[in-house]
Amino acid sequence: MTTRFSLPDGLLATTPPEARGLARDEVRLLTAGPDGVHHATFRQVGDYLRPGDLLVVNTSGTLPAAVDAVRGDHVVGVHFSTGLDDGTWVVELRAADGPLLDGHEGEHLALPAGAALTLLAPHVAGRRRLWRARVDVEGGVGKYLALVGRPIRYGYVPRTWPLTDYQTVFALDPGSAEMPSAARPFTAELVTRLVSRGVLFAPILLHTGVSSPEAGEPPYAERFHVPATTAALVNWVRTQGGRVVAVGTTAVRALESAVTDGAVTAASGWTSLVLGPDHPAQVVDGLVTGLHTPEASHLLLLEAVVGPALVQRAYDAAVERRYLWHEFGDVSLLLSK
Repeated sequence: MTTRFSLPDGLLATTPPEARGLARDEVRLLTAGPDGVHHATFRQVGDYLRPGDLLVVNTSGTLPAAVDAVRGDHVVGVHFSTGLDDGTWVVELRAADGPLLDGHEGEHLALPAGAALTLLAPHVAGRRRLWRARVDVEGGVGKYLALVGRPIRYGYVPRTWPLTDYQTVFALDPGSAEMPSAARPFTAELVTRLVSRGVLFAPILLHTGVSSPEAGEPPYAERFHVPATTAALVNWVRTQGGRVVAVGTTAVRALESAVTDGAVTAASGWTSLVLGPDHPAQVVDGLVTGLHTPEASHLLLLEAVVGPALVQRAYDAAVERRYLWHEFGDVSLLLSK
């Protein structure tokens, strides 16, 4: 990763913009592309898009994926990350100040409402943060979380906010442990205005797992789906000279996982794709994305789409102009052409 910057104090968004007196689409927008860096509000994003551009959006909805559990004689947090094909779940045990790495095979934890969780094995060999676990609960984990769970939040957000604050306007399919937050500033009214200007939209699905990886921990496999209609529209837009703009790193990962011989095809399953210097983006020309911390692996993905020089210019400008970071913060639009 070549993008380097220091994140000054005071630039973490600690509350939703609505709690700061802003509408969703009134967060700040930094646009960086071949014609330079520009500053606006997200409501003006259409000024930087062209008729015939295609926005690819993630329809995954956010789960209330955080639950308290009794572990011995004290309470810990459990973050439900990813439901696996065999019915087990990837989970993370949490203390107030970060992940707990002392779990062990066969450990039992008591969950609210009479449910229980058993750690089976590390999800990734040699790593102790994420565990594959059996969840003993009636009615399925999704229904259970809807009853007892709350949205995952980290220390920079000091209080719990309703699940509705963690849903995007495109959320149709519950399954993400954390909000696909790049799409949060979109509103139904803004989408209508963009469509009326000739900007196209197409859906993909990628259920995000938990973030906060250990140092050096690569992104892990996530469930995704690229419909045939979206694949066809992406390919058509590219032949017409339009730009394919992914809304979020999740949309980039899903689309690029569906590329075969330079074209997008319908695809479903699990993707372990990691974009970076050795695997640049093939079909995505730009992306709408939040601002990522200096150590985040997402920066490699941004560089794989628009190049390290442009990412560096964007982040230098974001720091200088004191944009706000994280899921309730400001947004960038990065364009390679």
